Order: sequence, then C-alpha cells, then structure tokens
Amino acid sequence: MLVSAKEMLTKAKAGKYAVGQFNINNLEWTKSILLTAEELKSPVILGVSEGAGKYMCGYKTVVGMVNGMLEELGITVPVALHLDHGSYEGAKACIEAGFSSIMFDGSHYPIEENVAKTKELVAICEEKGMSIEAEVGSIGGEEDGVVGAGECADPEECKMIADLGVTMLAAGIGNIHGKYPENWAGLSFETLDAVQKLTGDMPLVLHGGTGIPEDMIKKAISLGVSKINVNTECQLSFADATRKYIEAGKDQEGKGFDPRKLLAPGADAIKATVKEKMELFGSVGKA
Repeated sequence: MLVSAKEMLTKAKAGKYAVGQFNINNLEWTKSILLTAEELKSPVILGVSEGAGKYMCGYKTVVGMVNGMLEELGITVPVALHLDHGSYEGAKACIEAGFSSIMFDGSHYPIEENVAKTKELVAICEEKGMSIEAEVGSIGGEEDGVVGAGECADPEECKMIADLGVTMLAAGIGNIHGKYPENWAGLSFETLDAVQKLTGDMPLVLHGGTGIPEDMIKKAISLGVSKINVNTECQLSFADATRKYIEAGKDQEGKGFDPRKLLAPGADAIKATVKEKMELFGSVGKA
C-alpha cells in the first residue's frame, strides 16, 4: 500500500542518504521504477506533475494504476505517490484522489500567501496521515528558449515555512529543471548550509537532479538533502532507447510495431537510470 514519505525521509536525513523521486508518465515508466526499487530494496517516491496527471486520465486513474501494480508486482518496499509542483487546487484534488503525499508550490506567491496556503494544507495532510512538501525560492528552468539561473531561497523564509509543520522543504539553491547550461554557476552550498542550520531536522529536497555532478549531489546530501527529484534524465533515456529501436527497423514486417516491444527498450533504459541514481543517492538496501 502507498505510504507517506515522512518515515522514509526521516530515516534518510538521519542516515545521510537521499530517497529518489522519479516522475511517472505512463504504465511502463511506473512499472520500471517499482521493479527497480524492489530489486534494490530502496524506498521510492513516484512523482506526478499536474500535466502528467491529466495525460494519464486524472489523479484517480493514477492512484488506481499504482495501487494495482503494488499488489500485482508484489512490491514490499515503501512507496509514496507524490504530487510534484502542485497548485493549491491540484493539491486538494490529489488529497481527495488518494495520493499519499503532495507538494504545494507556493514559491511564486508573496511569502505571506505562501505561508497561509501551506498552513491550511499542512492541517489537512496531518489529519489524513499524508506528507507535504513546500517550496521557497523558485527552481530555474527553460521556457521558450530562455534559461533561468535558478533562484536562491531566503533562509529566514525557509524557516517560516518549515515551522508550519511541513514534512519536507524544497529550497532553491541555484538548481534548474531540465538540462543545465554550460555557464551554470553550480549549487549554492552557502545557501543550503544556512537553510539547514535554521530548519534543523527538516528533510530538504533538491529538484532538478538531472545533470548535477556527482560530487555536488553527495555534498548536498551531507548538508541535509534527503530527497532528490529526477525526471529529465528518465525522459532522455526513454526517448533515446525508443528512437534506436525504431531506427533499427525491428519488428515491422509490414505489420507495424508491436507496442509492447516498442516500449520495452525505453522501459529498460529507465530501469538503468533509476538504478544508477539510487546507488548514487545511497538509498539501496534502505527499505
């Protein structure tokens, strides 16, 4: 059954390793991630963006699919189903649909409004035994060809949000969604260290895990990061493996591709990516 991310992240913080959040977009991705987590005996968080939720026919469909897989595949490791970068309305919808964890991204609001909305959602999640992630300092990324540098959070504002009772906190430290530009300045460990000192035992979250050098990942974990999000790397590996399969011209014979065979190389590529990240994060054997 699905669980809150609270216990797995508390253990990760104490053990100085990180739990991976891997975003899902379809059945094949979900199956690959769950099987890899079970094989490596690693706790795992399945992330669902609002866009992916709509693509997969709504949040209730996602919950039904994941719960079915947990049973049919005999998954024994802790699994949290988590809304990624959720709006206020999206967070409430996922609570009703049966998610075990949500992220409310109020970083674009004035801090007072971020606090008010986060406080309300914390109360609801506490009542339902769910975990909740909040964000301070927006995460950079690419939109219409323009690459943002990634904003560093104000440590004092991070403490304000942490004190509301959230389970985990995403603090912008110069990290970026998607590919990192060549002139990226790197993570601000000064900011991360300041946030860690003010938030204490609060598990911290690093978004944009794709493309960050291994030494930076390990240093971030040593400074309190207990959850790392990976999405772009899975997308790239899935697309590349599928492209190569199509270009090889296999399985056509005038009939078109068998969709199960077409998606299999991509699914295997995701397994390899997830395994590599779980080993880097130190979560193998921690279930």
